[in-house]
Amino acid sequence: MKINRFINSKLAFGLIALAAATGFSSCNKENDAKPTVAQVAVSMPGFTQLEAAAIRGGVAIALSNKNPNDPSGNYTVFAPTNDAFARLGLVNPQDLNVLQKPFLTNVLLYHVSSGSLNQTQVMSAGNIPSLITGVTKKVIVRNNEYYINGSKILATDVQADNGIVHVIDKVLLATGADIVGSAVTLKNAQGFITPELSFLVEAVLYADLAGALTKGPGTPSFTVFAPTDQAFKDLGVILGVPLNVPADIRKLPKDVVTNVLLNHVIADGGKFTSELFQGTLNPLLTTSSLTLGAYNNGVLPVSGRGNAQPANMVIPDIQTTNGVVHIIDRVLLP
Repeated sequence: MKINRFINSKLAFGLIALAAATGFSSCNKENDAKPTVAQVAVSMPGFTQLEAAAIRGGVAIALSNKNPNDPSGNYTVFAPTNDAFARLGLVNPQDLNVLQKPFLTNVLLYHVSSGSLNQTQVMSAGNIPSLITGVTKKVIVRNNEYYINGSKILATDVQADNGIVHVIDKVLLATGADIVGSAVTLKNAQGFITPELSFLVEAVLYADLAGALTKGPGTPSFTVFAPTDQAFKDLGVILGVPLNVPADIRKLPKDVVTNVLLNHVIADGGKFTSELFQGTLNPLLTTSSLTLGAYNNGVLPVSGRGNAQPANMVIPDIQTTNGVVHIIDRVLLP
């Protein structure tokens, strides 16, 4: 079994050393108690963004105490590094202000599970519950390395007084809504304070595809490549049809918009980046195909037959209730 905690032994050692040092300095009168998961997870220089997020999101106090909803009183925390936050453009504490506070709180709770799950238990689990009711995390093995959704596990089993910490290289994202509801959340600025995916939502409504992408009894799950608003504006330049506001999508023929959208959806149950490999994908537009490039640093470029350049994943691995959404910077053309 190959685990990146051995490759990243300095990171793991640093966390363990911190735990020991914190426990020694604070527990002379507390019978050598260990630091809490909050102290372990946020006190290293490489986790300053997590510290700022935990404070702003209002979860730091909870993770500094015993878990009242678990018999052991413990939590398991999957802790993103500063580099993980930087992938989302969240480099400094003030950058966290681009996120709506309720959304940030839910993102943080998604990283936490009840009870202490050690390395062996994590690796053997198919899915891991989170503190968001009904929303789980998926354990994936890729080339003998372990992932939570699309996030690589870098270090494991850092013990704390009220649980255990594992280190990951991406921020975990889950909306608790279906694909359409998730897009609407971003469109309405309920995730980021700046609206996003507004053009995509307008296109889905125009093409009458909202029903197909809404979760219902017996409905399939999808992998969706979701172009940003700027990607649609860039498409307007290519087509010679200005797409300045979402309503401009309706200047295009409905069948064209429908085919373009179907070219972004794969009925494969919903795949995280850790489950995607270089090669060809078959979208719902049966006359087309998509090409995935090489897997690199947790993402893959993707292109349609009509793309001169591939699209990059801007925000990968957003879990919804009926699939996985990867936000990309180009529209995939048939």
